[in-house]
Amino acid sequence: ATPPALASVHVYHERPGQPTLRSQQSLRDRNDRSWQAILFKRYRPDGLEGMYLRLVGFPGIIDVAPQQALTIDTGTALRWQANPKLDPPTPALPSNTNQYDVADVMAALQKAIPLTLRVPLQGKAPSEIIVPPYAVKEWRELAQQTVDGVN
Repeated sequence: ATPPALASVHVYHERPGQPTLRSQQSLRDRNDRSWQAILFKRYRPDGLEGMYLRLVGFPGIIDVAPQQALTIDTGTALRWQANPKLDPPTPALPSNTNQYDVADVMAALQKAIPLTLRVPLQGKAPSEIIVPPYAVKEWRELAQQTVDGVN
């Protein structure tokens, strides 16, 4: 059985046979800049296409380094690298946005603990976004949810 959906996790159909589960959070980095963090699982008719984290900074203020990996840190010994990856329906993203493949990270994350996302920026030090436990809990629940019996 599918777990009950959270209020901020949405299921929508981009096209027939292609459901997507999505969680969207408004977060701030250590420099008090606003970011949108969108975690989503996209399905194809034959199964899961992938799980991605799209980070969107304020246009004109943030220029993300598009080819560099995102570092995800728990503040203890756990640290992951998530490589940039556009999903097939997304040909390109604006300079204030990047998307990362986080399927392995979400599978390895065992509890809802705060995370620090180090987003590589062009010509600047990385932006550090703190993800609070409530957002991590929602992400973990989204990662475990299924659509139509498909994981």
